[in-house]
Order: sequence, then structure tokens, then C-alpha cells
Amino acid sequence: MNGSVIFDPLLPWPVLWTAAILATAFVVFAVWRGLSGWWLRGLSAAALLLALANPSLQQEERAPLSDIVVLIVDESASQRLSDRAEQTQAAIARVEAEVAAMENTELRVVAVGDGEGDSGTLLMTALSETMAEEPRARLAGAILVTDGQLHDIDRAPELPAPLHTLLTGHSTDWDRRLVIKNAPTFAILDEEVMLTLQITDQGAVPAGQGGQADLSVRVDGGEPEVFTVPVGQDLDLPVTLRHGGMNVIQFELAEAAGELTDRNNAAVVQINGVRDRLRVLLVSGEPHPGERTWRNLLKSDSSVDLVHFTILRPPEKQDGVPVTELSLIAFPTRELFLEKVDEFDLIIFDRYKRRGILPTVYLESVRDYVSAGGALLIAAGPDFASADSIYRSPLSQILPAAPTARVVEEGFRPEVSELGKRHPVTEGLEASWAAHGDEWGRWFRLIEVEADKGQSVMSGPEDRPLLVLDRVGEGRVALMASDHAWLWHRGFEGGGPQLELLRRLAHWMMKEPELEEEALSAVADGQSITVTRRSLEDTARSVEITGPDGTVTVLPLEETQPGKFTAEFEGPEIGLYRLNDGELDAVIALGPSAPKEFEETIASGDKLEPLVDTRRGGILALENGVPDIRRVREGRVAAGRGWIGITPREAYLTADITIVPLAPAWVFLLLAALLSVGAWLREGRR
Repeated sequence: MNGSVIFDPLLPWPVLWTAAILATAFVVFAVWRGLSGWWLRGLSAAALLLALANPSLQQEERAPLSDIVVLIVDESASQRLSDRAEQTQAAIARVEAEVAAMENTELRVVAVGDGEGDSGTLLMTALSETMAEEPRARLAGAILVTDGQLHDIDRAPELPAPLHTLLTGHSTDWDRRLVIKNAPTFAILDEEVMLTLQITDQGAVPAGQGGQADLSVRVDGGEPEVFTVPVGQDLDLPVTLRHGGMNVIQFELAEAAGELTDRNNAAVVQINGVRDRLRVLLVSGEPHPGERTWRNLLKSDSSVDLVHFTILRPPEKQDGVPVTELSLIAFPTRELFLEKVDEFDLIIFDRYKRRGILPTVYLESVRDYVSAGGALLIAAGPDFASADSIYRSPLSQILPAAPTARVVEEGFRPEVSELGKRHPVTEGLEASWAAHGDEWGRWFRLIEVEADKGQSVMSGPEDRPLLVLDRVGEGRVALMASDHAWLWHRGFEGGGPQLELLRRLAHWMMKEPELEEEALSAVADGQSITVTRRSLEDTARSVEITGPDGTVTVLPLEETQPGKFTAEFEGPEIGLYRLNDGELDAVIALGPSAPKEFEETIASGDKLEPLVDTRRGGILALENGVPDIRRVREGRVAAGRGWIGITPREAYLTADITIVPLAPAWVFLLLAALLSVGAWLREGRR
């Protein structure tokens, strides 16, 4: 029970105050006149005013409320390093026991994990939300169990009670981190771009660990190259992209002895390689209707630089026309085929045969160009089956099929072979043409060849090879055993997908990753990873996925279309994932390869110190033991060596209120009358 006096005036307060002023004036006047009963007159006026104020006794029946202590527990990824999880559990158990031993005190425990979208540790957000659910009048204190690396300090709430931090970790902790400071999204092939890296050490770095570190660089899952680089300095790394599409560059630091984690020792940079210009050398032999088609196709693309080598007059043709009227300048044959052949991205021989115009050394140069990584396309005509066939030259060492000397001249519709339905160059060509018609237009000539290597992806009549692809050394070769592809371009019988076929051929020979017949790739969408394995083999596939924490998951793949196996995988956390199917490797990063949680891994109270000091709290390291909890009065220092304090709030809930007058109104009137009579009698006797 709790009682207090309240007033419920019978007249408005302004009227009472006016009356009080007048009464005071009359008493002062009485004093000035020397009336001996002035004090009785004052008491009488006071009694009247008190009666008008109507004093009452208010009694409250109160139910005391318990004090609330909020315990915010950091369970983010950085809290799983070293023995921080064990330190956290020990602190929770001790705080629960201490609070349970206190009378009229409750504990609210709130766990905080990693923020969504790599937003880090949101301790202050959790504290604000918890405070919004509890009455501020009952909050006796807040305790944070954390490593001090939070990312929302600007959202700290106004606290009516002490705030304390129990810091996990150890004073001897140290960590090494790889930082990508600058990396372009796009780059032009064969042009140097600069990446900027830095290796930083944090914490108590032991003697002998600073100075230098081993950095491995892996491009597109290939063999790593290891470099010894300085620590704490910006490293400018020149990179030259060798193929179009997405280039994945993986950097990884060797784990140093004693460092907290290797989760921030790796980084992945994905750069989309684009070609400035595609340089093509078209070598035309005997004139035919398709020659102009090849030239028009290549010239129609503004990104193609075309050099067309054609024979205006073969040696056997003697018509008496002066050479000066056939060409304005001599064609730079030696310069193109010997000195600058490596500058071309693609060389096309269109119905070319040996005529003694290109010496054998030039064709040997083309062969070496392909073996070193170049691309060669042969569009064969009847000349390929003749005695002067280009096959009977040094190029035979790299061509995937040999002519039988037979030319099949009959109408046929090109078909994609069973292998071709799995090969990315021809896979889905029929579906891509479905909007134009059900069937492709016919061709009328096929050069019979025997494909002794490579892959035959298109066929003609009686399953004879029509398009054969092969890899030679570092380069690639394609043989089209017909010179009637131009019929599709002219729209004969509805035409066919010549443009799409040529585009895919060129991109396959340019080693575009999306057209690799044996490839392992992954695409991320949020936390979901789509894994795709392309293969020419029709066998069951599975992929081992190694997560950022080292957990290995075996993911079975399903064949969704010929040659393509896919599956979905939900990544449990942000970071770098490594994929391996026993033959190929791939890497993909969900969010940054080193999440925000691992940008700063050393436990520190620096970020929380200003906020804790404002509330007279303390920051205590758990490696020194879990502190005791004491009650302290509001405004006092609430932390010391080995202890932290909470402020009792003494909050209550009013269950009932009773209001009774202090005295009846007639009592005050009687008292005022008696005092007035007393004043009159005193002054009358005088």
C-alpha cells in the first residue's frame, strides 16, 4: 500500500489563486494596521482556502514488478573461431546463475546470428528490438557477449540502465587477410588490366610471421602459380585475359601457423572478357556462289576485321590481262602468313587448293599457328577431294578428317548427329530454327571424308560426316565437308541456321567458356547455386562441393537435356565454394569470398567503448573469467575488477486506487469560523 495527498478543488485553480492573493493582502493590511488578531485572520483564510481545495487521501495498492536484465549473445560466424563458442556458453551459464540468485530479477537472452545479405553482426538492432518489447522502467541492465566486431553501432538505442560487454577471444589472437582493393568487371582480351591486392595482418602478430607471404593464383581452375609477396603493401598485379566470357581468377594465401582462420585468405575475381575486334583471315580459292556469302557474313559484323586473300587469276589462266589491272598493290602474303599470322583470331580456307601460290612454308606456319592456340575453319568443296587438295599439305597433320576422293552430289538435309546433340556448337540448333520452319533447306554436295579423330557433330546422307570438330595442341580446327552452306543464307527451301552455326563455331574456336563441350560451371542467385556440367559422355554425374567452413557435400546431377547435367544447391552461408567432379574444378563466391564477418576477426571493445562509457558500464575480457553481477544505485559506476553492476528499478503495477477526503467540508468551515471569532475576541479585549 502507498498513500499520498491529492487535491480536487471545488473551484477552478485560477479562482483559488486569486482568492489566496486577496487573503494574503488582507493579512498584510491587518499587520500594517497593528491588529493583534492578524495571525488568526490568516489561519481562518487558510482554512477556507483549504476547504475549497478539497484535499483527499489517495491510497494505491501496488504489485511490485521484477527488474529485467537483457543478455545479447553474438552467435555470428566470427564467434565460431578458436574457443569463442565455449567462452560464450560459459558466460551465458554464469550470467543465468547470477541473475537467478537475485530477488525480483529476470533475464532475457537474445541470440544474434549473421545479418542477411552480408550485413554483418547487428547487435544494436537486436538490442533496440528487445528494448521495444519490454517496459523501459523495468530495464536494470544490458549485457553483450561478443567479440566486439559489430556493424550497426550507429543504431544504438538510448539506455536507461548500465551497458556491459563481455569480450570473447584472447589477447594473443592474430589473423592474416587478403583484400581485393581494385578489380575491373570487364576487360578487353589480350590487353593488360591491373588488379590491386593487399595482404594485411591484424592482432598480436608473432615474431617471424610478418614480412612476406605465399600467394597462389589460379585462373579458371587451372594449375596455381605461387608467388612470394610482401605483407602490408599494395600489390599491383597485371592480368591479361586470354578468352572471352567470364574469367575466374582465384587468389589464395597459404595459412600461417597460429592465425585465427583461413576464411579470409582467399578471394575470387570474376572478369568478363570481351573482344575489341575479331580479326579474321579469309583465304578463298576457286570462285563459287558461296564465296560472296562468306565475305558478306563477316563484313556485316562491325566487330570483325576481315582480311580477304583471294586469287584473281590462277597460274594456269593466261588471258593476257596485265597484272597491274588485277590488283592495285601486291598482296602482302609473306607478312600475313609468316610474320603476322599469330595476330588473327580465326583463319578460314574456303574451297582453297594447292596451286603453288602459297608455298609450303606458309601452310606450315598456319599449322604451327593452330597448334599454338589458333583457330582454323575449312569450308571444303570438290577441290578438297582432288589431287591438289589442301589436305595433301602440312595441314593434313591437324585436320580431323581425310578425303576419300569421292564427291556426293545429291539433295540432302543436314542433320545433327547423336554426338552433335550433346555438343554445345550444334546442341539445340533444330529448336532454335523451329520458329522459321519444321525442316532445314537441302544442300546438294557433300565431300566424303573419313573422320579418324575429333567429333562429327553434323552428318549428311547415310550418316556421312558433314561437320567435324577437333582440338589440336592448344588450338581448334573445324572441317565443313560441303560448300553449299550458302544455300541457307539465300533462303533456299526456307534456309537454315547458318548465322547461328557460324557464330557458335567462331565462339567455340575462340574458346568461349559457355561453348566448351567439357565444362563445369556454377551460377549464384542469392544463396542458391545452379551447378551445370557439360559433357559428351552419357554417364551419371555428381559434384563435390566444399563450403567455406570445409564441409563437403556430394551433389548428384540430373541430365536436363542432352550433354547438360544440372542441380540446385543452397549455400548455408556466404563465402567461397569449391566444386570438383573428379575431372574438372570450379569456384564460386556467394557474396564476397570473405564475408564482412571476417574482415575484422580480432576481438576488440574499441567500437563499443564510447557507448559503454556513456552508461557507466564496463568491458571485461572473458579470458580473465566471467565477472560477478552486483546491484548498484543509479548514477554510480557500474563496473569494476571482476564485477559488473545492474541498477534496481523498483517498478510496480498499480492494482487499485482509493480516494477519501481528509475531512468533511463543515469541519474546515467550523475551524475558519472559530479562528475568525477568536481574532474578534482578541482584538475586542484589546
